[in-house]
Amino acid sequence: MSSPLISVVLPVYNGEPYLAAAVESILRQDYRRLEIVAVDDGSNDLSLDILRRYQKLDDRLRIVSRENRGLIATLNEGIALARGDLIARMDADDISYPTRFSRQVALFGQQPQLAICGTEVDRLLGSRVVRSTPNPIYQSGDWHILSLFFTIFLHSTVMYNRKIIPEDMLVYDASYVHAEDFDLFRRITRAFPAAMIDESLIAYRIHSDSVTNKHRRQMRRTHLKIVAENLEWQALNDDPGALLDIAAAVTPETVRRAADCVLAIEGKVAEQVGASARSYAEGALCFFYFLYQFIADEQRPELTHAFLMRTGKWDVIRRRERYGLRAAVAAPWLSRMSEEAIRRLDGVARYYQSVPAKTVLPLRGLA
Repeated sequence: MSSPLISVVLPVYNGEPYLAAAVESILRQDYRRLEIVAVDDGSNDLSLDILRRYQKLDDRLRIVSRENRGLIATLNEGIALARGDLIARMDADDISYPTRFSRQVALFGQQPQLAICGTEVDRLLGSRVVRSTPNPIYQSGDWHILSLFFTIFLHSTVMYNRKIIPEDMLVYDASYVHAEDFDLFRRITRAFPAAMIDESLIAYRIHSDSVTNKHRRQMRRTHLKIVAENLEWQALNDDPGALLDIAAAVTPETVRRAADCVLAIEGKVAEQVGASARSYAEGALCFFYFLYQFIADEQRPELTHAFLMRTGKWDVIRRRERYGLRAAVAAPWLSRMSEEAIRRLDGVARYYQSVPAKTVLPLRGLA
């Protein structure tokens, strides 16, 4: 794989505030043999004007504009139009570092059997960047196991190898709305090798209008649906309905069943042997954290408390959350004060972990 053409699939819907920085970050890659397939999904802001302006400056940018059809249809249309052997994903509010594509292409060249490759990410919050640190969960590399439990890559970091992935597989399924990437990744890694570049090559922008924030509840419900399917397929969960039921409504009964589900999964995971045992254990722990956060977001501390009591996992949550939750259950009026205090502490910690964005992202449109 000497110098393959990369097709960058860029779905755009009302991306005006951040689109220029995203497009510039692609056009300024040190790997030059690429095209951008920008599909404007019926934007009603200035997104299309921004794309046309950049198209005049660089003919590697191709634009399709039509009525709104939603993200999944837009992604599939972009892939169908792509001409490259490699397809890279990019979101209209994120920023790719200049060496992203050259690093990913080099990895595909070293491992031509790879079907998909992702990277670590930094988080972009306003004018500051929180640098990531290597995540030890990725050291095992058992992607087909980890992908049973969670979305293994951030969507906008991935690159697909069309020489490996069959055409009928490289399609997002419309029945998994807002978790279409989770579904596609599990299907790919079930059949083909995957890899992670353990270095941040994307700045992932955190803001209130992102798809993740606007559709968080539906995304998590679909996530639970996929995990339930995966665990049933692997015979790791005897009560898949428990996950579907808590996805529909968080109640004392669904919390109890979900906690029992976690314990049952852990029991079966503990029976795993060999090199894959670590990935099963790490995947199961990640799924516990997902359920814990899903329940905590209901802001009913008595339910989160019940979940932790039944699973016996007080020791794996942060100390500040542990103390705050116990206080809130003992005195419910303390709940909001506790949550606000934790948010403030987290905000202070993020600030001291961050650096000014201009020191690592010399692009316009950062704010």
